[in-house]
Amino acid sequence: MVKEGNKAPDFSGKNQDGKSIKLSSFKSKKIIVLYFYPKDMTPGCTTEACDFRDQFKKFKNTMILGVSIDPPERHQRFIDKYDLPFELISDENKKIVNKYGVWQEKKLYGKTFMGIVRSTFIIDKNGVIRKIFPKVKVKGHVDEVLQILKEI
Repeated sequence: MVKEGNKAPDFSGKNQDGKSIKLSSFKSKKIIVLYFYPKDMTPGCTTEACDFRDQFKKFKNTMILGVSIDPPERHQRFIDKYDLPFELISDENKKIVNKYGVWQEKKLYGKTFMGIVRSTFIIDKNGVIRKIFPKVKVKGHVDEVLQILKEI
């Protein structure tokens, strides 16, 4: 189980361009905001991505990475449509979401299914998880993240 104070699990995945991205290649350079979201182009996920976009300039010395199980091509359309200034990682094989424990049973309209539970991890320059936001509520979330970054 991933916990605050633990080393962040390393991973590699393909970004929106199909380029391989490895988390450890960013460690020691920047603080990382790693956010997991259910699906591109859906209302809550679009709002969250656009909130990060709208406040992007406030994230100094910070890299924002979004992760979902959507394929790279869908990520590229999402980025193009909403002018997102950060990378989105494709986790079609669900290795990253399982490493971070965000692939969980969910319920919606009386149905039970497996999916990504919206979560955010703040990882410091030493690769340590400084803050976990589980079961994120989209409204006001980016402000919460920025507040924690001021304390790191």
